[in-house]
Amino acid sequence: MAEYTDPHVDGAAEDMPELSDGDDDDDVDDEEQWQWMEEDSQPVTCLFCDRLLSSVNATLQHCTAEHQVNIVDLIRNYNLDDYGYIKMINFIRSTKCKASSLNGLPDAPLPWESEDFLQPVLQDDPLLQTDPEELCGSERSCLASGADPHNALVHRAQAAEERARSSEEALARAMDDLHKLKVLAQGLVLNAETSRSGTLGAVAELREDEDEAYFSSYGHYSIHEEMLKDKVRTESYRDFMYSNPEVFRDKVVLDVGCGTGILSMFAAQAGAKKVIAVDQSEIIYQAMDIVRSNQLEDKITLIKGRIEDIKLPVEKVDIIISEWMGYFLLFESMLDSVLYARDLYLADGGSVYPDLCNISLAAVGDVQKHQDRIAFWDDVYGFNMTCMKKAVVPEAVVEVLKADTLISEPTVIQTIDCNRVCLSELEFSSDFHLKITNTTDCTAIVGYFDIFFDKGCSNKVMFSTGPQVTKTHWKQTVFLLEKPVSVQAAPTEKRHGCLPSL
Repeated sequence: MAEYTDPHVDGAAEDMPELSDGDDDDDVDDEEQWQWMEEDSQPVTCLFCDRLLSSVNATLQHCTAEHQVNIVDLIRNYNLDDYGYIKMINFIRSTKCKASSLNGLPDAPLPWESEDFLQPVLQDDPLLQTDPEELCGSERSCLASGADPHNALVHRAQAAEERARSSEEALARAMDDLHKLKVLAQGLVLNAETSRSGTLGAVAELREDEDEAYFSSYGHYSIHEEMLKDKVRTESYRDFMYSNPEVFRDKVVLDVGCGTGILSMFAAQAGAKKVIAVDQSEIIYQAMDIVRSNQLEDKITLIKGRIEDIKLPVEKVDIIISEWMGYFLLFESMLDSVLYARDLYLADGGSVYPDLCNISLAAVGDVQKHQDRIAFWDDVYGFNMTCMKKAVVPEAVVEVLKADTLISEPTVIQTIDCNRVCLSELEFSSDFHLKITNTTDCTAIVGYFDIFFDKGCSNKVMFSTGPQVTKTHWKQTVFLLEKPVSVQAAPTEKRHGCLPSL
């Protein structure tokens, strides 16, 4: 924040800049609005381009003239305090958003509300060292009215004290939140053993803080880049929509968890009349820019929020599309949200896509990997750590499995029809048999899933996440056995097991 000169220090009065006596013309342009500010000798990089300006004053004038964004108006319109102003500046710099996207923002929530935007993007950014109250000219209006300079500076000091008080209150709240997080972390550690012994539901109810952490993870761009670069995933959705235009023609489509909006744009290009895209994470603001950049804003409406918490602008939709799948299909998936949307918004005769999913298992024989992960604990630099196996074995491993380590034919243990399944049916146990194809030691069971776009499609599309085909970002889920089991390959040989609730 700007530093103020103390008028009681010797020589300060002589250094005081000339102040307006109130006789100037009433029509004050933007350049004069900031003349009362001290000139900042440090150059400032523009918020929206690479141009380097001589001062904060010059930067704000440049943003107004060249990019049609008045930072002072944004501060006033959204009543931003010091923290809100800092977060806005860092949001603009970090997301490199278009200047046009800042005009006409909803009153709430603002795209820079996340605490992540308190982290400076540029070190020693002069814009972050500027007091938003000064920018808004509240002090200038006081001085321009003919007030005594001494009283004006006293008023500044009082305002600074008020900001300091607000900062102390914010710090106290932050410390309280930190304490709550510490207690939560301790609780998770202390209850880990109890949780491990219990049954883990396929769709667990998330507490508010966990829910926020889940959606926050999808605000990071690397996750969306990874998913978009997964050609098996993305091209399957694209091929389903582009090769079945009769399914989408003149239909209203809901995209649950839209991310960057790629599925929404596929649907619009396939002939949908209207697409409503919903996402809780911060990526929704980038999706808005993406949709506008592709001239699809007339067809696609984007809404920030959880599907369970918002109200759609339509009563019913004809199609629900979503890429909701988690590891091993159901782990940390969004299927519960999709089913909520289906039960509330899907019209009679409509469909959820993908509509069918299979979960499959197969036996694995990889002695070396078992040695590295499980037998390793028998002798760790000469010390016995076998007790660690009880903690390691229950943890599934997500990795790309080599197809040549499969020692059985796969078997489907569960088929899910997304148009019919109920939430309670997602917690299940299943008996299964595996037909062994190699005589060796079975060291693990691998799980994966297959996805089908089937209902009403003249050109059916499917993809698999199994180890026998092109890898996806879901990889496979490996369940290591505590001890290898000897198996024999024979036409009638089968191994029997039971998979508990996921």
